[in-house]
Amino acid sequence: MDQRIYLASRSPRRRELLKQIGVNFELMLLREDLRRGVDVDETPLPGESAGVYVLRIARAKAAVALAQIGQRALPQRPVLAADTAVVFDHAIIGKPREPGDAARMLRALSGREHQVLTAVAIALREQLETQISVSRVWFRELGEAEIRRYVAGGEPLDKAGAYAIQGRAAAFVTRVEGSYSGIMGLPLAETAELLQRFGIPVL
Repeated sequence: MDQRIYLASRSPRRRELLKQIGVNFELMLLREDLRRGVDVDETPLPGESAGVYVLRIARAKAAVALAQIGQRALPQRPVLAADTAVVFDHAIIGKPREPGDAARMLRALSGREHQVLTAVAIALREQLETQISVSRVWFRELGEAEIRRYVAGGEPLDKAGAYAIQGRAAAFVTRVEGSYSGIMGLPLAETAELLQRFGIPVL
């Protein structure tokens, strides 16, 4: 029996995390280049809460991937999509637009607590299952020079909240409550539970 899934994500972290729990997958790449058009518009809606937002985007990514499977007559397998948002002072912080934007985000997070929400959606034909992970992260006070060095290294430029907890920014984090893998972009306990609903073994 074919027990592979499709992963509708460009994130190297999500690939690594799925491999960590023994899940075999094929990539289903969605368009994310704003100049060439995107498959899913990730703009938050007015008044939309972070939890509703990440669930909506994860579901939308899964739906687009399902449609592509049908259009390309690919083998029917579950498709996994996810979306992560960093929330600070009740506002969603996206990916920085440029280095100065990344530095501003890190200054805001310095010495404070923020939340990281990751929604996971798995779909196959008419079945759609979702889970959401909410974690809290505390940063120590960051010096201006270390913010500049971190931004200059390029790591924060494609990350929600302008940092990667599994990278050099681990040195900023004093405390975590919740799912470490969820902060990376794919909460593994919740993902394993969803996969088992579709008959996909883990571990």
